[in-house]
Amino acid sequence: MVAVLPEWPASEAIPGEVEGSGVAVFDGTTIVTAFHVVGKALSIQVRTDDGEVMRARLLAVDEPTDLALLTIDRPLPALAFGGDPGLGDRACAIGHPFGFGLSVSCGVVSAVHKAGAGFNAIEDFVQTDAAVNPGMSGGALIAADGGLIGVLTSIFTRGADGNLGVNFAVAAPLVRRVAEDLVAAGRVARVPTGMRLVPAIGRGETGRLAVRVASVREGSPAAAVGLAVDDVIVRAGDRAIRKPADFVSVVARLRPGQSLDLTVLRGDVRQTATLTLPRP
Repeated sequence: MVAVLPEWPASEAIPGEVEGSGVAVFDGTTIVTAFHVVGKALSIQVRTDDGEVMRARLLAVDEPTDLALLTIDRPLPALAFGGDPGLGDRACAIGHPFGFGLSVSCGVVSAVHKAGAGFNAIEDFVQTDAAVNPGMSGGALIAADGGLIGVLTSIFTRGADGNLGVNFAVAAPLVRRVAEDLVAAGRVARVPTGMRLVPAIGRGETGRLAVRVASVREGSPAAAVGLAVDDVIVRAGDRAIRKPADFVSVVARLRPGQSLDLTVLRGDVRQTATLTLPRP
């Protein structure tokens, strides 16, 4: 864990946020943090818990997931990526709140696979009640065994910029998928499915929460598997799909060439389809 110390242009500085947090991953010279911590920084330094300050270089960013990678010259002990936690599992948030230095706060996993919260274009969040405050963005959410289960990104505050017990971290499997692509190619390889989804039921209507296919582009992966307008998708892989953001969250973890099993309602008939994302 490191403190991330960006030098921002005067016009972009955020009062009260003098630093963020970051997590050493892979070989220890790669630091993952939140994009909003370093996005417009003129220069970046990182500070270790033992007080060493070193320069960092912005390696690559992925704005849709609010993630960024930094690189440093000297390797640090790296955290290992974990998988998806269970609801109610113990979790600890580690970061640098308000610039006060390294802090650990513990709680539980309040929810998993949260999407549609409105923070990022692509959301696959672990929610926790472990205390998270400004300065901890880019920090680590870890499981009881010490594995990384998320990178802290957002605080739900209802206008008060402090911890109210509803805090979000980008889920580790998505962080790993994004970070591996950024290291390898400087960008994340994403393949559109070729369909537009809308809620299956509107406000005030009754029925099952799911998504309805509003359009399918000719020649797209969705068309290739036979999906059609007015099909209703209720599951993707092992996840229930209740809103379009849920589907975006599932697909964001996939790499080109991978497949996803869908459960689809066509009228009153339940059927399955396997959506494959083609390689570029």
